[in-house]
Amino acid sequence: MDNQFDVKGKVIAITGGGGVLCGAFARDLAQKGAKIAVLDFSYENASKVTEDINKNGGEAVTVEVDVLDKERLEKAKDETLSHFGRIDVLINGAGGNKKEATADPESMPFCDLPHDALQWVFNLNVLGTVLTSQVFGKVMTEQKSGTILNISSMNSYRPLTKIVAYSSAKAAINNFTQWLAVHMNQNYSTEIRVNAIAPGFFLTEQNRFLLLDEKTGEPTARGQQIVDHTPMGRYGKPEDLVGTVTWLISDAAKFVNGIIVPVDGGFSAYSGV
Repeated sequence: MDNQFDVKGKVIAITGGGGVLCGAFARDLAQKGAKIAVLDFSYENASKVTEDINKNGGEAVTVEVDVLDKERLEKAKDETLSHFGRIDVLINGAGGNKKEATADPESMPFCDLPHDALQWVFNLNVLGTVLTSQVFGKVMTEQKSGTILNISSMNSYRPLTKIVAYSSAKAAINNFTQWLAVHMNQNYSTEIRVNAIAPGFFLTEQNRFLLLDEKTGEPTARGQQIVDHTPMGRYGKPEDLVGTVTWLISDAAKFVNGIIVPVDGGFSAYSGV
């Protein structure tokens, strides 16, 4: 049974690979024998992950990319192929929110949210996933096999107050995941799978001081609300995601296609009562 979860030798391209969560995916999958292309807008952040992997006996390469620039995506795809010869898995991890696209009655009323900030969030999360899937997905259509894993969010099911653009964008990721799974199977190969994970609340560099007091390390009022509505009573840790990621990209999930898997400590199951 353990062999079904084997990812040894798989070539995995991870956008946002220099970040907290996707960096954890890269390190874990490399330890399991996968070959990793760490793609990120920040070459410096991606290089740190690559160095960690190679220093610990894994195999990884750093690839600088902008997921909103198709020409740079094509170059990143070519670099990955040049280094590893194939691409078995794409993890679409690039994404994020923007303070200016967050509604607050006192500082930034919904009706005054600037167009460019809203557009930035939608572009990064939705268009960045679609464009990357086009470029790297074409490799999979040509080799007639592959796996795409998108990163959604619990915001897609249970939108948090204030976070209008990010919640809507992640809901679009769920729809795109299902659409692409069907499209790939019907038009290219039944050996191509597309799924997503929907993480609950994890501490990252983007949200750390929204959820924790910078001075005391204790939860903020908003952070405490999240913990109180998570039956497991804590924030997630990056290592809480890696098992689900491994499952979805391995042969253990070879008949799993077009789904979004919550990894949220029970947040989506709790009504608050």
